[in-house]
Amino acid sequence: MRIFSEGDLAEAVRGAAGPLRIRGGGTRDVGRPVTGAVLDVSGLSGIGLYEPGALTIVAGAGTPLVEVEAALAAEGQRLAFEPADWRGLLGRGGEPTLGGMVAANVSGPRRVQAGACRDALLGVRFVDGTGAVVKSGGRVMKNVTGYDLVKLMAGSWGTLGVLTEVALKVLPAPESVAVLVLEGLDDGAALAAITAALGSPYDVTGAAHGASGTLIRIEGFAQSVTYRGERLAALLSRFGAVRIEADAPVCRDLWRGVREVAAFQAVPGDVWRLSVRPSEAPGLVARAGARAVLYDWGGGLVWLLMPEGEDLRARLGLFSGHATLVRASAETRARIAPFHPEPAPLAAISAGLRARFDPRGILNPGLMG
Repeated sequence: MRIFSEGDLAEAVRGAAGPLRIRGGGTRDVGRPVTGAVLDVSGLSGIGLYEPGALTIVAGAGTPLVEVEAALAAEGQRLAFEPADWRGLLGRGGEPTLGGMVAANVSGPRRVQAGACRDALLGVRFVDGTGAVVKSGGRVMKNVTGYDLVKLMAGSWGTLGVLTEVALKVLPAPESVAVLVLEGLDDGAALAAITAALGSPYDVTGAAHGASGTLIRIEGFAQSVTYRGERLAALLSRFGAVRIEADAPVCRDLWRGVREVAAFQAVPGDVWRLSVRPSEAPGLVARAGARAVLYDWGGGLVWLLMPEGEDLRARLGLFSGHATLVRASAETRARIAPFHPEPAPLAAISAGLRARFDPRGILNPGLMG
């Protein structure tokens, strides 16, 4: 069923006789396979309010992300957290939507400087599992007062409610960009260089290491970018030769490759993401024995290409962080929990939230568990 209005969505959820599989743009088949009637919310589309002077945009959850980004670009603005497009990585079609971005809390390389998707959210509207319409910051259901609804919905993957509208903070796009490239560094040296760059006063907006080398990005006014690039190159010279790439299209392509994990696209194998302390990442990577590795977020996010059907968590053993299975067959995702198991106290809180917002357990049931 395709939905075109919030009222129709509320009625559909209230009248559901069984589980519902929430679908927006159809680009992300992540989590345990969900069995249920498909509820297509891509019809909840359109930019309702855009005030460039107030750095605010409000749009329906089904609005294609490309439409939002085009509207922002026309005013010299952007979504600072740099949302990724995983269609190539997951081998999917469809069209990324604003609601899918928020539901998955999709955040790209600029997270190290600008924060995550949830940090840019100003408000949400959604329909919960009872069919009630809930709005953050305004008319809120009495029983949910006290919850930070915006933060709860970001990264909930449609298990607490079905987003209908989101409000986001936007920021000006930079005048200039440069990428410092260091080649031939092993993982330890690369992360040491990245740590030095992030600890410098030169406002790094991206720090990654992979097949394209060790990449450090700076953005801003042209004169400032030139100055900071030169100073940062001098700071990092002890790690080896530093090349400053200032061609804007080349810089965009480098970071698109990081953001979309281009090196793993169309390559056989399961794809995992580790969220860990950067200092612990090289040791975990060595234990994993991955076929290919990409470090992002200054080493705090690690993409691993692994043999199909293998449980990476069993191989790593106990560690401080999270391992998420992003790409695998439906059979593997049914057998191995894609999302990292929560500690018992946190799992109890999560179960309580789902019971409160979706008491019948009909919204993407089992996807995260």
